[in-house]
Parts: sequence; structure tokens; C-alpha cells
Amino acid sequence: MKLNNLDMDLLKSIADLRGVPQGAINIRRDGEAIIRQSSPNIRLSSKTGQNPGLLVEIKAGTHNETVHVPVILTQPGFQDKVYNTFIVGEDADATIIAGCGIHNDSHNSSRHDGIHEIIVRQGARLKYIEKHYGEGSGGGQRVLNPTTVITVEKGGSAELEMVQIKGVDDTIRSTVAHVHEKANLKIVERLLTQETQQAESDIEIIIEGYGGAAQVLSRAVAQGSSFQLFRAALVGKTTCLGHVECDAILMDKARIKSVPELMAEDAGAVLTHEAAIGKIAGEQLIKLMSLGLTEKEAVDAILEGFLR
Repeated sequence: MKLNNLDMDLLKSIADLRGVPQGAINIRRDGEAIIRQSSPNIRLSSKTGQNPGLLVEIKAGTHNETVHVPVILTQPGFQDKVYNTFIVGEDADATIIAGCGIHNDSHNSSRHDGIHEIIVRQGARLKYIEKHYGEGSGGGQRVLNPTTVITVEKGGSAELEMVQIKGVDDTIRSTVAHVHEKANLKIVERLLTQETQQAESDIEIIIEGYGGAAQVLSRAVAQGSSFQLFRAALVGKTTCLGHVECDAILMDKARIKSVPELMAEDAGAVLTHEAAIGKIAGEQLIKLMSLGLTEKEAVDAILEGFLR
């Protein structure tokens, strides 16, 4: 099926796609898979029944392969819900590029709920990238609610990069992770809210296996009169390492609340957290403006670097 200019603009924003790439890909538009192709090592198929969605199976031993699974909503006021499962086979090394873009010019709300189950098998390595973006001239809201449940088995590693670019009016982001023996998980979350937008992020990581490790890095910018709530809970059930770091820039009349929680259930669990919320430092602005930037250009440069 042919992609129009609007489709391609959304796909470029959320998945850096400028065409249909080679290899495994599934593009979902307004509730339907309009492009789907598997590769020799990555199989894509439909899940039916009570929780319909996409099943992505990456073969054991696969190396340096990428699968694209973006979602776009272009129909005014469209409501979408999908249940996806990703299985990364033993000793595989792969990248999954997901994300959702909404274009809404209507006065009705458009909404996408994506429920993702990710299983990283023993010794496998995964990079998962999910970007969210909204646009449109209508007064209807653009709502994105991602739910991620990830299991990293013995000796596996995963990095989740979760980004909200702009234009999302309301979001509830839920992530639950289970980290097993000598496995490693890193979650990098970057959120931007503007005007009256609201964002709630709730992350819970249970480190269940001996020698497991987990890290959460959150970077947030709140502008206008927007509101962000960030919760991150680390549970260490055995000898393990865990760290949560939350840095936020607050502007205008916006509000941010950060709630880190640590629970050690074993004397060998080492869990730490850091949190900082503040405004842009004046000396940063002065330094950049002395190089010839306007105040707006200086602010934009600082925010871009902070959220990178």
C-alpha cells in the first residue's frame, strides 16, 4: 500500500524512516497493518483472539539486525489499542524501533494504547527505541498510553530508549521489568511537555537474580502550565545493583513531581537514587548569548542538549 506525504512525515518523526527499508517491518496505520514483511531471521505474524496484535520473533543467534514496528494515526478521533509481543532468541543481538505518531485536526480525541510484552532470552542483547509524537490543528487531544512489560533472562541485556518528542496532550506510561541472574537493564526516558499537557511515568524494576543490574535515567522538560509525575521503584531481591537518576528543567508555570522508591530485600542489594529539578542556569544563557545566539536560540540549544 502506498504511503502518502502525511504518513511519511509521521514515520520520519518517530522512526527516522524516509521510505520502506529492507528487512523486517510492520507499519500500522489507523488500526491496520498496511505494510508487513519478515526477514530470514525475524518473523512477524498476527496475534488473534481477545488481545489482538503483533508477534515478533527474533531467531536465536541473530546479529546486527533491526525490525521497525511504528504506528501512525491519521483518521480524526481514532481510538486504537494493540497488544504486541517481542521475543529475542538466545544469544541474539537486535534492535527494535517502535513508536507512535498522531495527526489530529479534529475536535475529537485520538488515542493509542500500546501494550508491549518483551522477552529477552538467555544471553541475548536488545536495543529498543520508542518515540511518541503528536501534531494537528484541531482542538481534540492526542493521547498516547504505552505499557511495557519486559523480562531479561539470565545473562541477557536490554536498553530501552523511551522518548516523548512533543505534541502529546496526555500520557500514562507504565513500565514493569523483571531482571534475572547476571542480566542488565537500562531505561533512558526523555519527556517534553508544553502548554497544558500532562505526563505520568511509572517504572517498576524487580531485580530477581543474583548479580543483576538495572539503571533508570530520566530527563524531563516541562514548559507552559504542563504537569509531569515521575515514579521509579527499584526492588532488589538478592545481591544486585540498581540506580535511578532523575533530572528535570522547569519553565514558566509548569510543575514536576519526582517520586523515587527503593526496596532492598537482601543485604547484598545496593540501590541508589538521585533527583534534581530546577531552571536553566543564567550563566548558561549568558555564555551562549555571548557567542551570538538570541535568548530563544540559547534556550533551545540548552534544551536540545539536555534531552539528547
